[in-house]
Parts: sequence; C-alpha cells; structure tokens
Amino acid sequence: MKICVTATAGDLNAQVDPRFGRSQYFVFVDSDTMAFEAMLNEAIAAPGGAGIQAAQTVLNRGGNVVISGNIGPNAFQVLSTAGVRIATGAYGTVKEAVEMYKAGRLSEAGISTVATHAGMGAGAGTGAGLGMGIGMGGGRGGGRGRGMGMGRGMGLGMQQPMPPQPQPQAQAPQAPIAPKTKEEEIEQLSSMASRLEKDLEEVKKRIEELKKR
Repeated sequence: MKICVTATAGDLNAQVDPRFGRSQYFVFVDSDTMAFEAMLNEAIAAPGGAGIQAAQTVLNRGGNVVISGNIGPNAFQVLSTAGVRIATGAYGTVKEAVEMYKAGRLSEAGISTVATHAGMGAGAGTGAGLGMGIGMGGGRGGGRGRGMGMGRGMGLGMQQPMPPQPQPQAQAPQAPIAPKTKEEEIEQLSSMASRLEKDLEEVKKRIEELKKR
C-alpha cells in the first residue's frame, strides 16, 4: 500500500504539514517496507485549484491513502471518487503518522474538513469577511495574492511558513478590487464556481482515462 503524507520536508522525520493542497512536500511511503520517495508540491504557489492539482499528483503517483491534517472539498471529491482513502488529524513526523494509520489510530474522513481556499495564507493570523490583496491570512478567509477569502478567519494555527514566492513585490498593487455591491459579489463568486467546476470535470476525465489503462 502506498501512503502519501503531507510534510514540511522530504523525509520520514519531517513534520506533517496540516495542509493538503498547499503542503510543502508529499512523502510517498510503502506501508510494508517503509521505503519512501519525496517530491515538492508544485501546486503550493497556484493562484487557485491547488487542492485539485495536488490530488491529481497523488493519483498520478499511484497513492492509495492520503494522510494530512485537513483536506478541502475539491481535493476530497477527486480523491474519494478515485477510491483513495483519506485520513485527517495527523500530527508528529511522517513516520509516526504512517504508524498511527497502520495501528488504526487515525480516522478516515467521510467529508472534507475545511472550506474551499483554506490554507492559502503564508503564516499565522486571521482575516474576517472578504479578504483581498497580499495579506498573510492563515485561516479560511484570508486570501493570498489575488483570490477572495470567503470565511470568518478561522485559522488552523498550525501552518508552517511557505517558501518564498518568486512574485516581485511591485505586482502587489495589482490585486483585484473587492465587489462593492451584492450583484457584483454574486457575479464574481459564480465565475469562480464555474472555473472550479470546469477544473473538476477535467480531473474526472483524467481519472477515467487512468482507470481504462
């Protein structure tokens, strides 16, 4: 059985990263031999759809189980549709998390544990309402860069610092302006939902192609 653990570094002694879509590393562990391979999560700096991209990486690598602190709804749907088991609430090192799962001390999630866009912040802090700009919000609501947060600022409190991003500071003033009316907000949210639905359809098609091989 191949287990994918979200981690802050690329080895068995690394701490579990509580985020899935924006985890720093994925460590794939053979549950029988504890042999492992690690890879950087290329979706960590994605402006949107990080959970779906990360889930696709797990499928491409043949992962059977995902172990993390939390998982969002889009990633949960992609993984569960493909038959991947998902265990949340993990902590400690990668090795400890795998041993906890094998011993039945990690419960498998039946639903997502965080809202969409959770974990986009780079550090600690909270943001209420509609976050915008380059804020460092670490909760459900704070947006990093150009996205819109939709939560009440309920931060996880365990997030590790993200690696420095290559974006130049001069681009910061280009962040989108928050909608001023209800109609504008509905239009923006509907557009975001449409893009996510399109991404999800592409992932489902890819899953079906992989199943036919």
